[in-house]
Amino acid sequence: MELVIASNNKNKIREIKAILGASIEQIYSLFDLGIHCDPEETAEDFLGNALIKARAIARFTEKAVIADDSGLMVDCLDGAPGVHSARYAGENATDAENNALLLKNMEGLSPRTAKYVATMVLLYPDGMYKVGTGDVRGEIITEARGAGGFGYDPYFYSYDLKKTFGEATAEEKNAVSHRANALHDLLKKI
Repeated sequence: MELVIASNNKNKIREIKAILGASIEQIYSLFDLGIHCDPEETAEDFLGNALIKARAIARFTEKAVIADDSGLMVDCLDGAPGVHSARYAGENATDAENNALLLKNMEGLSPRTAKYVATMVLLYPDGMYKVGTGDVRGEIITEARGAGGFGYDPYFYSYDLKKTFGEATAEEKNAVSHRANALHDLLKKI
């Protein structure tokens, strides 16, 4: 099977390619195919946003398309930032701005437990699709640890790894992450 990753996020592309490895014959990024598309994520849930991305990219290719939507859900914030994780502090917010707002909004609140969640959609050329979901539990710490990963990773202490995703190697993170769990769930269904 050949597939196209419906993302402009180089970090996500790298993770998806590393996790899928030899499971898929050929994996293309949008950059590989010269596709320039960044659809607006207007759905209220992860599945809806993943489908928006997959369907937008499917217009440019006859290959299967894989898309994800993922985010951080913090218990003391009633699941926020959730589907708005990448733009928590505004439409073009940086990771630093999103993290600063997260920490500000969590001041004095507990529990600090959280989970990263991911929904992966594999959209076939005929319009049919399969869905995989996954999560990973942890908590939000008050000071960044580690320079690896992206997004909220330096503040997300993984219960599985006993360190932040920012401190983890790519291989360690990819062994337990929400994206890995969602991809493995999806692979079982195809």
